[in-house]
Amino acid sequence: MKDLENCNLCEWRCGVDRLAGERGVCGLGEPIVAHSTLHPAPPASYDAFMAGCNFRCLFCQNWSVAHYPQNPESETEGAYEPREWAELSLAELAGPAAELMGADRLFFTGGEPTPSLPWIEEVVREARAVNPDTRVNYDTNGFLTRESLKRVLDFATSITYDIKAFRGETFSWLTGAFIEPVLRNAETIGRHHKDKLWEFRVMVIEGVHDDELSDLCRFISDIDPALPVNFLAFRPNFAMEDLHGPSFEFMRSCVRTAESCGLVNVDWSGMPAIRGVDSELKGSDLARHYARLHGCRVEKRICKGCGDVDDCAIKKHVPGRRT
Repeated sequence: MKDLENCNLCEWRCGVDRLAGERGVCGLGEPIVAHSTLHPAPPASYDAFMAGCNFRCLFCQNWSVAHYPQNPESETEGAYEPREWAELSLAELAGPAAELMGADRLFFTGGEPTPSLPWIEEVVREARAVNPDTRVNYDTNGFLTRESLKRVLDFATSITYDIKAFRGETFSWLTGAFIEPVLRNAETIGRHHKDKLWEFRVMVIEGVHDDELSDLCRFISDIDPALPVNFLAFRPNFAMEDLHGPSFEFMRSCVRTAESCGLVNVDWSGMPAIRGVDSELKGSDLARHYARLHGCRVEKRICKGCGDVDDCAIKKHVPGRRT
């Protein structure tokens, strides 16, 4: 896994030697599996939840996985040899629980799998040496380099692709990253590899995403109106744990907005109407408020170059506690 000796797998392009103990924005050394499990969420699969992430999302649902190793609540299974995890996963997919669930592929998620891409490639090679028809889903936040995306497209049967926001300022305050690679890679997949796209997943926060949904929907529709889009209802969690969830009507309005922009394969999922606090703040101002509330001190939330990147209050946050 020589890529880890000069890591440029994602668009942070940190260039660090992770195997020698140097750390980039994701904070990872060698690839670590947080946990492995059969998972029913479509596509049903046997999943490797890879520890770590190159984003620092305020609303993270898998925060104890994504913010390894800085978060005090992080726990992991450990570092598997690729052949070991490939054998484990194929055995699980051949079992009765997988058959009952309809699980038919490996699924790499997190956190974010891109910092672990060389390990994932080796796992897939080992699995397909045993079963050449092994299907693979890659679940990503889209912050890959062009080179890494090409590598993923070479082995992925399907891709689930998260778009956290559309406007740059909203995106950066929510995630700590910049939007341009995510939109670039979404367009590449949508125009040239649509057969591999399981769906674009757009997590929506009422009060944050309202005014930019039509722009995002037109962006996708201009690529191809038939591309699948699923709006995910924000579930109050992590640094935004006290904010109210979106209403049922808001989720239905997301679908109507998408259809008015020409999209024809759109739906929503999740658990709306979770109670929480209201806020007069909107859009990026609301996201900025929660970043500030939990210790982010920068004027522009771009994590690379931040003086607190190795001691990030948000990454160390535990829901129910104030940082």
